[in-house]
Amino acid sequence: MNRLYNSLLRKRAVQTLAFALLWPALLFAQDEKELAPVTRTYAITNVNIIQAPGRKIDMGTVVVKDGLIVSVGKGVAIPPEAIIIKADSMYVYAGFIDGLSRTGVVKPKEENKERVKEPGNPPPDRAGINPQVDVRTFLNPADKSVEELRAVGFTTAHVVPYGNLLPGQASIVLLGGASADAMVLASKSALYSELTGASNMYPATILGVMAKWRELYRQAVQAKAYESLYASNRAGLERPASDRILEAFYPVIDQRMPVLFKSERLLETQRVFTLKSDLGFNLMIADLKEGWPIINKVKASGAKVFLSLDLPEEKKKDDKKDDKKKEEVKKDDKPKTEFDIEKEGLEKRKAEAIANYASQAASYNKAGVTFGFSAMSAKTKDIPANLRRMIAAGLTEDAALAALTTSPAQLLGLSDRMGTIDNGKMANLVISDKSYFNEKAKVKYVFVDGVMYKQEEKEVKKDDANAKVALGGTWSYSTDSPQGTVTGKITLKEESGNYSGKISNSLSGKDAEIKNATLSGSELSFSFVFESPDGNITVDVKLSIDGPKFNGTMATTEAGSFPVTGTKDPKF
Repeated sequence: MNRLYNSLLRKRAVQTLAFALLWPALLFAQDEKELAPVTRTYAITNVNIIQAPGRKIDMGTVVVKDGLIVSVGKGVAIPPEAIIIKADSMYVYAGFIDGLSRTGVVKPKEENKERVKEPGNPPPDRAGINPQVDVRTFLNPADKSVEELRAVGFTTAHVVPYGNLLPGQASIVLLGGASADAMVLASKSALYSELTGASNMYPATILGVMAKWRELYRQAVQAKAYESLYASNRAGLERPASDRILEAFYPVIDQRMPVLFKSERLLETQRVFTLKSDLGFNLMIADLKEGWPIINKVKASGAKVFLSLDLPEEKKKDDKKDDKKKEEVKKDDKPKTEFDIEKEGLEKRKAEAIANYASQAASYNKAGVTFGFSAMSAKTKDIPANLRRMIAAGLTEDAALAALTTSPAQLLGLSDRMGTIDNGKMANLVISDKSYFNEKAKVKYVFVDGVMYKQEEKEVKKDDANAKVALGGTWSYSTDSPQGTVTGKITLKEESGNYSGKISNSLSGKDAEIKNATLSGSELSFSFVFESPDGNITVDVKLSIDGPKFNGTMATTEAGSFPVTGTKDPKF
């Protein structure tokens, strides 16, 4: 009995001691959740301050306090509570602003929906008509896309929901914050739209989408006019019906809200201008890729424009192969066949098109058009390199910086809060170890609303110059196209460095021949023709191969670009 009693005493003593040891830690953990940061004051010293394009202070200091820039210059007094960041000849810029993005937006899950009974008159949500939807509903601050875009210097983005035709309303968000509400700087900043039809129901074609757009807009004008009439004298008038879809157009009709169109290709951009001309709304065009032939039209329209940061892949020169081909031509000394001439013409046109994409920003700048950039369809990791390509094609560094900072701030009505490094502006900053446009530059710190994010250096594996991507074989793919989820197989063959093959799809069940397949490093691009009831559609495919997997985009002139992923089928 004594042994049992002593054992219980020892056990209780151990428990008491453990609790005593843990109690301070528990108290600290409890308090830690409630404690504010020790300081929200930072001093960035000995830094090259690029206040705005053409405005530079060498080896100065920037002081940030409570989310605002409070001092900029040389000989600036540093508050005693400030955390000092010794920049040591680094460069600091105003945080970059993305004019069209889905950064931080969670894509709704695909549901097995019932077949629409009347495809000619489907429910609005099935047709893609959701202008009343607020993108804030889908924001997730923990989404990896927020960190990825912030890591290349962006601190603010104009984000939109997923969908076709009229997906909903945009918001201007900060790329930081613990909640969706904390991220939002300005809600309902634009009504977002695409000229993308519905799948197997009306409106399926671009012309159908335009007709539906006109119908909805004019119905909204009539409904708004009746509401005004009813408000002025209700006696003897039937109460107006409430309609959220039509009401979403009211701020557009009053020109208090612009319509933000994603418009990559020339033809769809011209059709967007037709809608603007017919209906008279304020227009923003974003993710524009083929806008160089209509620069004067864009300038005359007064539309606000954001050019795409996505560029087609450059064909890398191989001097040894070129010299070998020249030698073979000399030895062969045979006249060129029609095929040879056509192939050369195709290569020349392709090179000219790529050059036009890269020089588009320079052309807009030369024409005096104020523009920003859109990162929606660009791979985030490619953005710095694509900016350098634009600069190599004639865009000045000051103009590139303006398109990342002051110009989008102006276009989005944010100039009083961001776009430059001046006292009173929000502390949205990006710090790089060299000039941002230097090929070897690395982003070291990013400030969003005064919160510092230090960029951790990731170990980069050296590419084996002799390594080859194993493309030959069959790959299964899936893509979220305007017609819904499409699956199929890609079969590739390699012969002497040339690739050919076929691609199938679950929509038509037919195989299409792969054309113009080129492989550069791990990047594969090709095109194919999709046979649809409305005619043949050329689809351009760009894939990034990573071992037995790939991801990338498929794009058409009619529907824009959409994501695609795939895996290599095992051999049995």
